[in-house]
Amino acid sequence: MTGVVPESELARRLDDAREQQRALSSVLRAVARSAGLQPVLDEIVESARRLCNADTGALWLLENGVLQSASHQGGPGAADYDSLHPHAVDRTTAAGRVALSRQPVLIPDVELDPEYSYSGPRPYRAMLGVPVMVDDELIGTVVVVSSEPQAFTEEHIELLQTFADQAAIALANARLLEAVERQRAELSRFLSPQVAELISSRDGEQLLAGHRAYITCLFFDLRGFTAFAETAAPEELLDVLRDYHAALGELIPAYGGTLEHFAGDGVMVFFNDPLRIENHELAAVRLALAAQKRLAELGEAWRKRGVDLALGVGIEAGYATLGRIGFEGRYDYGAIGPVTNLASRLSMRAAAGQILIGQRVFAAVDEAVETAPAGKLELKGFARPVAAYEVVGLG
Repeated sequence: MTGVVPESELARRLDDAREQQRALSSVLRAVARSAGLQPVLDEIVESARRLCNADTGALWLLENGVLQSASHQGGPGAADYDSLHPHAVDRTTAAGRVALSRQPVLIPDVELDPEYSYSGPRPYRAMLGVPVMVDDELIGTVVVVSSEPQAFTEEHIELLQTFADQAAIALANARLLEAVERQRAELSRFLSPQVAELISSRDGEQLLAGHRAYITCLFFDLRGFTAFAETAAPEELLDVLRDYHAALGELIPAYGGTLEHFAGDGVMVFFNDPLRIENHELAAVRLALAAQKRLAELGEAWRKRGVDLALGVGIEAGYATLGRIGFEGRYDYGAIGPVTNLASRLSMRAAAGQILIGQRVFAAVDEAVETAPAGKLELKGFARPVAAYEVVGLG
């Protein structure tokens, strides 16, 4: 009876569909692992090879009008050669023909093909290539090869092209993820890592718009810096600031702090936003102690050059409004509220080498930190004296 597909053909089609699904699942898992673009490229090539029972395979990406080798399983010699010899978009190679026609290309035997003129190693005879496209844009080509002539059939062409069409979407997503990670890494050079992460996160816009949070705020100031800046040569001043900022720049992310800003010797850090941190008050104290130790080491080197500087630190916890501050074209992520003012005033009152904390931080860290009462301090901007405590060390 016409129109009836034999059971053997149905079984073959079912097996092909299963193989395609397994191949695509492997590629999607590579994307989900977020280990970068290269594992995704390698998985596409390996899956294509398995689908067609090929010996080896390769993936070429179209860049600046030529096909660059992106993943190669043809052994180190062939891979090295192809990495140094991009393919032109022409008929001299299988990848070039695919890119030129944007259609599948089957070369039953390269030894009998007059146009094929690849000059690299040739441990193969048959070649099959298909385009990798997204929205009519050619991204690259996938090519599989066999040491036996006439190794690939029309069924292999259909199977590989269907897989390539599906894998193209996964590849496009992997490239987008890599671009986001690259941008995030670049942003981290100018912003705190937490803020760089926030900008590219799903909930970032809402948090950047403004929100309330309970944070611990920490201020660093260098005692003696004003007098030093009045007499120091600009080059010496910049050298000292580079040492100071580099030391704090290593420590702040290590203790989970978010750098709000630095202006000369004044540095503001807060904890528990945008990332939540358990015992953030204690994390701030630990950072302050580590910074005092590091700055004491720097201070010894500075004093040999006649520069007498030491660190004063103020810390307090409380509610603040956090979010994007600035103007179009230049935004920062900052915190506003009485807690920031109090931490700043405490740092200004702290003597060289001293860490002053407010009442809320004291209550949170009392059992873990050794402290001494610093009395009630008259601080500018506060109508009443503020109870303060000096951090002596960890308990």
